[in-house]
Order: sequence, then C-alpha cells, then structure tokens
Amino acid sequence: MGKRLAKQSAEFTAKTLEEALKQASQELGLPVEALEYEVVRDTTRTILGLVRRGEVTVRVMWEAAAAEHPSPSTEHVLSALAMEEGEEAEEIPALAKGTVPQNPPELEETAIEVISTLLDKMGIYAAVEVVDSGGKVDPQTNEVSPLCLNIIGDDLGMLIGRRGETLRNLQFIVRLILSRRLGVWPNLVLDVEGYKAKRVQALQALARRMADQVRQTRQMVVLEPMPAHERRIVHLALRDDPDVYTESTGEGENRKVQIIPKSA
Repeated sequence: MGKRLAKQSAEFTAKTLEEALKQASQELGLPVEALEYEVVRDTTRTILGLVRRGEVTVRVMWEAAAAEHPSPSTEHVLSALAMEEGEEAEEIPALAKGTVPQNPPELEETAIEVISTLLDKMGIYAAVEVVDSGGKVDPQTNEVSPLCLNIIGDDLGMLIGRRGETLRNLQFIVRLILSRRLGVWPNLVLDVEGYKAKRVQALQALARRMADQVRQTRQMVVLEPMPAHERRIVHLALRDDPDVYTESTGEGENRKVQIIPKSA
C-alpha cells in the first residue's frame, strides 16, 4: 500500500523560542528545518533590558510517512494524548469510542528502566513504584486501565511544575521513548509523589461541594479555568448527579466548567 505524509504535532516549553525548538528537535529526532511551528504562549519579558523571565510554548508540526489508513500506533498516540491533553478529552460521549488495547507484557519492566535512567541523567535520586499494573477492562466504557507508575523521593516538585505541566511533559517523553522501543503507544500514566491522585481527589471533592451549592441556590456556578483533563474529571464526577449537569465554556487557557441546575 502506498504511503502519504501525515502531519503530527506536539507542544514544547522552554525559556526561549530557540531552546524550545532545539528541545523538539532532540526529542523527536528530527532536524529543526523539518519542523513547522507556531507560538502557543509567550510569557517572556525583559527586566531593565538585562534579565529575561518567563517561558515560550510552541506547537511543533512535522510530516512523517504513514500508510493510507492510520497505523495502530498512530491511533494509539492520538487516543492517549486526547484522553489527557486534548481540548475535547472532557466530553463524556467520547468514553464509548472503542477499546484501548492491552499493553505488551514487557511494558512495566521497560518503563521503570526508562524512567530510572531519565532520573539518573537529571541527577535526581528517586524510586519508581507500581501503583496499578493495569489491564482491567471497564464494562461501562470498554477501556483498558493503564499501567500506573509513581515516582517517590524527596523534593520532587521540579518534576511536577506549575499545575503539573512538567509532569505532563515528562510523561509524554516517557511514552515516546517506550513507543519507539516497543512499537506501540503505551497505555501508561506517570505520577510524582501521588500528585495526580491527590489532584483528582481534590477536584472530585470540589465538584461535589459546588454541586451541593447549586442544589441549594438553584444558581449556576462557574469554576476557575482548568486544563482539559481536569475539566474531564469534574464532568465525570457529576455525570450521574440527578440535580445538576456540567458544560464547558471559554477558549484556550480560559476554558472552564459550569455547573448548572437541572430543570425541575
């Protein structure tokens, strides 16, 4: 079967545009000139003309050969990224779309090795624990639970970053390395000191608390802006609530969840 060029994309953050593009080039194994990019966010500023602060986030696009029909690995990439990063990942109907394939049996051992090597190269003393080996099928969504790994150690805040951004980038890098080793996109979730688990619990508690407020006042409540995967947690927490429903509003980084009373 003939091949065509399929466009793919990923986001990278660094202190300057040049550093972000260099990072993308190194991680993707492609020369800078083979990449197209757009600046998604630029918070840099110069203080007194001397000190530069802030970060630049770029969305990098590149073309790769692909069969006329997407290969399983490409579909897995899109599915895995959409589940946690995509703007539409919050939409509940998307849960019924097919089954995430079983992970290869060597994933757990290989993932721990890859993460440990990365930590060692970063000069970070930490260990990797298995929280859940995954592989369980959810009868409602037909999805297979992911392998869940947690990095434990002291002073690991640098691996989490602002609102978990560094952790999301680290997880993407780990998945990318594993996909090249194993030939499939891994169904894997990476956490640091239980940050994601705690954040999920906090968001679920917030959703229930705000739903109670809406029940009592019969007035809509709008939550603070959240990334897509956090909005999805709120949607799921209140999906079966008999008295309220949720919708998302806004654009980009200002997208947020509304909790709305149902009509009597």
